[in-house]
Amino acid sequence: MKKFAALLLALALLVPAMAQAKDKVLMMATTTSTDNTGLLDELMPEFTKDTGIDIRWTAIGTGKALAMGRNCDVDVLLVHAPGAEKKFVKDGHGIGRTQLMYNDFVIVGPDTDPAHVKGLPVEKALKAIAKAKAPFASRGDNSGTNKKEISLWKAAGMAVPDKADWYMQLGQGMLKTLNAAAQKGAYTMTDRGTWIKYMDVNKGKTPLNIVVEGDKVLFNQYSAIAINPAVCPKAKVELANEFIGWMASPKAQNAIGDFRLLGKQLFTPNAGK
Repeated sequence: MKKFAALLLALALLVPAMAQAKDKVLMMATTTSTDNTGLLDELMPEFTKDTGIDIRWTAIGTGKALAMGRNCDVDVLLVHAPGAEKKFVKDGHGIGRTQLMYNDFVIVGPDTDPAHVKGLPVEKALKAIAKAKAPFASRGDNSGTNKKEISLWKAAGMAVPDKADWYMQLGQGMLKTLNAAAQKGAYTMTDRGTWIKYMDVNKGKTPLNIVVEGDKVLFNQYSAIAINPAVCPKAKVELANEFIGWMASPKAQNAIGDFRLLGKQLFTPNAGK
């Protein structure tokens, strides 16, 4: 009888503990680059260890991540399309927007550089690619990278060449787009972090090289947004803010800056700047 009573007591104590553990699950939608590079695999075990929060993420293009936020499918976003993010917050779907880190975009292309764009500014490079009708592989997935690429065509005074035979819209993530560009001898645009990961995976053996870089318009900011519980009542805003605070902490910022592949830094921390 005593054993049975002890078992009942243990179960009574276990149920609230299980419920609390379930409540400490944070759902995140993030861009593919934070996942593909291995950054989240590096950081998130430390986040869980420090906070007791079990974080689970879906890595997709920023456009789809924002849609998941609007649909109340997640609690927090980690994305990189500033214009779309600001509209998301302005429309009431998110609370705040915290800058966490950045890298930059680069245009890569085949060794032969058929459009002769190496070293050119972005605007001249895109005009040269269009004039030469050189193959260009676009993610075509409404991701942050895709949104940026589209804005660059327009900034160069051109319509997005989505009807042109030489312009391929793949609807794929960045690593798959880089693989397709390598196979087809095409140019493409990628964030530098994923480019370094691609080089690491291929041990530096690829027919692609960076041809355009360093232009100030290629700056690539990553930020976090908590989903607004006034719009999504089940959104765990306290856990989301705990995640954002942890990512902006000196510990996480140092870890972001120290994260390297092939001896190269993939992201630069800039929380609070």
